[in-house]
Amino acid sequence: MFRKILIANRGEIACRVIDTAHKLGIRCVAVYSEADANARHVRMADEAYLLGPAPSKDSYLRADKIIAIAKQSGAQAIHPGYGFLSENESFAKACDEAGVVFIGPPVGAITAMGSKSAAKDIMAKAGVPLVPGYHGDDQSDALLSKESERIGYPQLLKAAYGGGGKGMRVVWKKAEFADALASARREAKAGFGNDKMLIERYLTKPRHIEIQVFADNHGNAVYLAERDCSIQRRHQKVIEEAPAPNFSSEQRKAMGEAAVKAAKAIDYRGAGTVEFLFDEDGSFYFMEMNTRLQVEHPVTEMITGQDLVKWQLLVAAGEKLPLAQDDIQLDGHAIEVRVYAEDPDNDFLPQTGKLTYLRQPEANRHVRVDTGVVENDEVSPFYDPMIAKLIVWDESRDRAIARMLRALDDYRIAGVTTNLGFLTSLTEHPAFKAAELDTNFINQHQHTLFAPANKENNQALVLAALYILQQQKAPQTSCNSFSPWQFSHGWRMNETPTVEIALQHGEHKTLLKVQQLQQHYVVDVEGQQLCCTAELNGDELSAVLGDHRTKVRVSRYADTISVFIKHQRYDFIYQTEVTTEVEGTDHAGSLTAPMNGTIVAVMAKAGSTVNAGDTLVIMEAMKMEYSIKAPKNGVINEVFYAAGDLVKDGAELVDFSPEEA
Repeated sequence: MFRKILIANRGEIACRVIDTAHKLGIRCVAVYSEADANARHVRMADEAYLLGPAPSKDSYLRADKIIAIAKQSGAQAIHPGYGFLSENESFAKACDEAGVVFIGPPVGAITAMGSKSAAKDIMAKAGVPLVPGYHGDDQSDALLSKESERIGYPQLLKAAYGGGGKGMRVVWKKAEFADALASARREAKAGFGNDKMLIERYLTKPRHIEIQVFADNHGNAVYLAERDCSIQRRHQKVIEEAPAPNFSSEQRKAMGEAAVKAAKAIDYRGAGTVEFLFDEDGSFYFMEMNTRLQVEHPVTEMITGQDLVKWQLLVAAGEKLPLAQDDIQLDGHAIEVRVYAEDPDNDFLPQTGKLTYLRQPEANRHVRVDTGVVENDEVSPFYDPMIAKLIVWDESRDRAIARMLRALDDYRIAGVTTNLGFLTSLTEHPAFKAAELDTNFINQHQHTLFAPANKENNQALVLAALYILQQQKAPQTSCNSFSPWQFSHGWRMNETPTVEIALQHGEHKTLLKVQQLQQHYVVDVEGQQLCCTAELNGDELSAVLGDHRTKVRVSRYADTISVFIKHQRYDFIYQTEVTTEVEGTDHAGSLTAPMNGTIVAVMAKAGSTVNAGDTLVIMEAMKMEYSIKAPKNGVINEVFYAAGDLVKDGAELVDFSPEEA
């Protein structure tokens, strides 16, 4: 076994590989870009080396630097993870030439599967079933048009060297073909530097089912069941599960054996995934083979009890596969969702920013979180915006779905927009629960999956206000123990004090008026009064709103309060003011400080006339500003403090005489 390996990747997969390697006693070398200097994978590794600036081409795609670092650090092997250089035949070849083991398949296998059209030729000769289509070298418009008519419609135009949905077009009729071909070619050329196309018959309701295969250097090859990856957006997977629902053991055996046949046809080694389209009639067709570990490998691990990264390391070190085909047993059901910083309501636009608040579900036998970030990390514009993979396991699919819904409720992120709400909508959708799956699922159910953007939620408004007030109360120290909210009688000067909290949600601003009476608050929201109590324990707010008792998580970053109600997050920007409401018309006297604090500004001048609501003094206490305002029209007799002065609770700030009626 290796003593030291280098992980040529970042994020959650780098952390995932380091975790298994450390369990095997292997030391790990990390590489990082300038943007990832403090990343989790860097901190987890035994040593780390800077590659270069943030852009991938200057860092994680610098094969020469990575191999040089491997040699310098004494790493015996390189694990490429997925993405970046994981399926780059030149990199694999350079590793071989440098005497560093590439933890992946042979160069020839990567080359064979690197072109979708060449791969189909190989699979056809090996007897692996293919979707009817054309994947030849003659790329003339005339021949492609002729083949298009032969194949029939609908059909799929696909970039031969593409991936991730780029260079793909669905053609529904002959009249669309020419424009679709030109468009797909342009996109393929721009994205992959090669505009070679293939044409396939387009299955209207296929499922995307893939087989995990493994092969060693001793002639052994096995399949570790299947994964259903049908829930996709723009040809990118969103939910993966294993085993595939409504998939018989006979179908598993047939597809698994076809996948092993595909692996043997290219003399494969290590971990690979053979992807198939599974039609409604039970037939299946080879789509492509990924010559690396897949993002969704954890669901296979959860149902087989095997560590696939460990298998990779064993095979790369020359050892035999840990299990024979008959020894691989399946247990229960696993589901994985990909948690992204993206806006599902805005065409899944990637989001960037700081993870100001991050709480993950508790990891246990049933719940697993693979992530490369921690709270306060930045989601960078330079890399994929995936925050984590959330994986659950249980004895049945129904129970696994229930586990996933609870885990999604327990996943709370603030600072960036995420797809957590969308993932919940998918997982709890009746059609998903009924396993009515195909690759068009999201488009088909679009009207029910994409709920309107968060509307005003009075419950969230009140909870945000209560959180602000409870934050002021705790922890209590000698300097703030005289807060007016600490006493059941509140702060009064012949009138009832009211805290006004302005909360802005999007473009809408709401002013809440709060009084404390005995042991509870009375909150006025747009003319409706609600009797409330609240208790704050860390980020958990327990509250009673009228006759409704609730418990939510709340976070605060700068002036933003985020309230998490189930899978929804409500962000509020707040300001707080203290006013006095004076009963009677003959009041004259002083306005006093509601608590210990510091005078920030004084607007009142002795002898000046003021109107009701004019701000006289602004003071700061517990990192909050409070405006002391004139209760009525009147005259300022005297001002007792200046900006910068410290004042105690109850100190007289201004001597004020109301205007005579």
